[in-house]
Order: sequence, then structure tokens, then C-alpha cells
Amino acid sequence: MSMVGNLRKVANLALRGRRRVDLSHPARSPLGSTVVNCVVYHDGVRRPGRDSVEEAVRHARRHRGGFVWLGLHEPGEEEFSGVAELFGLHPLAVEDAVHAHQRPKIEQYGDVLFAVFKTVTYVEHTELTATSEVVDTGEIMVFTGPDFVVTVRHGRHGSLGPLREDLEAQPHQLAKGPSAVLHAIADHVVDDYVTVADAVQNDIDQVETDVFSPHSPRNADAGRIYQLKRELLELKRAVVPLARPLDRLATEPRGCVDKEIQAYFRDVADHLTRVTEQINAFDALLDSILQAHLAQVTVAQNEDMRKITAWAAIIAVPTMLCGVYGMNFDHMPELRWIFGYPLVLAVIVTACFLLHRNFKRNGWL
Repeated sequence: MSMVGNLRKVANLALRGRRRVDLSHPARSPLGSTVVNCVVYHDGVRRPGRDSVEEAVRHARRHRGGFVWLGLHEPGEEEFSGVAELFGLHPLAVEDAVHAHQRPKIEQYGDVLFAVFKTVTYVEHTELTATSEVVDTGEIMVFTGPDFVVTVRHGRHGSLGPLREDLEAQPHQLAKGPSAVLHAIADHVVDDYVTVADAVQNDIDQVETDVFSPHSPRNADAGRIYQLKRELLELKRAVVPLARPLDRLATEPRGCVDKEIQAYFRDVADHLTRVTEQINAFDALLDSILQAHLAQVTVAQNEDMRKITAWAAIIAVPTMLCGVYGMNFDHMPELRWIFGYPLVLAVIVTACFLLHRNFKRNGWL
């Protein structure tokens, strides 16, 4: 089990190592710290050059089949107000996008679709402890309109730069409009769920191995299991609520979602179902591991108590005899006999030996 887990961990690290550099990171963006990127697409092809948000919108609306993709990272209310006015975004959706900490959902405001996705990433660690952070979460909000996509990202991870590059390499997909971007983001988020769930399985395998190992320290296992359950709950809060919104995207007709793209959402929903079942199985397995650990602790405590009881019974023999003869009464049996002292010692040793042999035969020592 440990070897399989190590091989899986090496493979995951290798995949992470091949990720491309996100050229649209805020630190490298010429558009400022909030606007990560602003690009116009015509028939799936990226328009060259760098435009302001207003120029990009005007250009996209002048040409049929074009749309603008505006990417933002943790904008403030004042910074986002101009974007909201430019695209005609609903105030309630704007409030959710600015303040974050939202539950995954899909809401329709006129011809604008507002989607919230929870992003997750696996936090690498050399050893799982009772305080280890395993899962880190963030959020991506997506406004999808007839000729625009506005993505708002919260958190330290979940960059959409590599995703944008992959989409630009498939102009036939981008030509289907803003809903193609919405699908790509949903697929990207769910793929990350799969990756994180596989990585968490390594930690569960390691904890399971340690719990049933005879050389594992018992006092540390309960804390690690409980911490892993807390981190699994964080992952569950991101994954499970997304099932209903994805089902709605895959089944309910929407004017802003291309009919061909709608079929792709069913595939994403299937992947999400697999991850949900996997997480539920992890939760049940951790419950079983915790119960097994507590049972082991109880058995170990019972064994300790039996040993203590056995040694207390053995020590009670010399304590009783020494206590009786230590009372110093004049009329006591064999008190003035020359062999009295050796006889008492012999009785003590014999009694202790017989008790010790009997307890050891019964498994108490």
C-alpha cells in the first residue's frame, strides 16, 4: 500500500512540474494588479495587441462572432464598479463577486449567467501532522454574457493563464462563444478536484498504514486522523454543492449557453460525481480508521490495567506478610524461632513465583 502511494505521489509531482508559466499573472500584467488580462476573440482567434477594457468591449460588439474575456483578481468594490456598469452586471452578483466566500451556484440575471466555483489545491507536506494543512481553497466567479466573459478569482491559486492558452490552441472551441470558456473553467476546476482527491488518498493510505503498524506511536494517530477529516470536509464543501449547478447547466436550456457546449457539461458532471463518491468513501474510511484506532487504544489500556493489577497482586503478598510481622507483638507464631525469618522469606518468594507464573500463563504479564 505504501509503495503504491509513493508511486502515485511521484506521478502527481511530475504532472505539477510540467505546468506552464502563467504569463497573465498580476505581477507581469501591463493592465494593473486587479485586471489580469483583457482579450478580444473573433471566431475563436485572439485579436493581437493590448486594449483597455472599454476599447476591447467596443471592438467585440462592433464585430459579429466576437467576445471579450476580462480576467480579474480580487477586485475591490470601487475597482469593480466600473466593470459592472460597463457590462450591466446585477448588483447582487457584483456583491458576491467582490466579497467572495460564496457557495458554488448558478444564477441567471437576464441574459447574463453568474457561476461560482470553489477552487482547491493540494498543499504539499513532508509529513502529515495534527496541524498540517492539506487542502487550500479559493473561488472563481464567472459572468457569462452574449459577448463577454468576466472571471473574478479569489485566492492564492486557481490561475486561468494555462487554461486560456489551451483554449486559444482550440479556436474551433472558442468560436462557440463565451459558454465555451464557462465549460473550460468548470472542467478545469473539476479536474483539480480529481487531482486533489488522488493526493489526499496518499495521506489516508499513510495514516491507515501507521494505525495498523505495531511500531506507530499511538498518541499521534488520533490528531492526524481528525485533522485529515477536517481537511476532507473542506474539500467536500467545495465539491458536493457544485453537483446541482452543473446538472442545471447540462439539462436546462439557457440562451447564453451554446447547445453543443451544453452536452459537454454532462461529461463534467460525470467527473464531479466520481469525485463526490470518492470523497464520501474517504470520509467513511477515515471513520473506520478512527474507530479502529480508538479500539486499539482501549485494548492497550486494558492490557496495561491487567499488568498493573497482576503486579499489584504479586506485591500484595510480601506487603501483607511484612506488615503482619512488623507489628512487633510479643506473642506471634515463630517469632523467636531461629528459622522463622528464612521461612517467611521463602513463603514470600514462593507465593510471588506462583502468582507470577499463573498471571503469565493467562496473558496478564
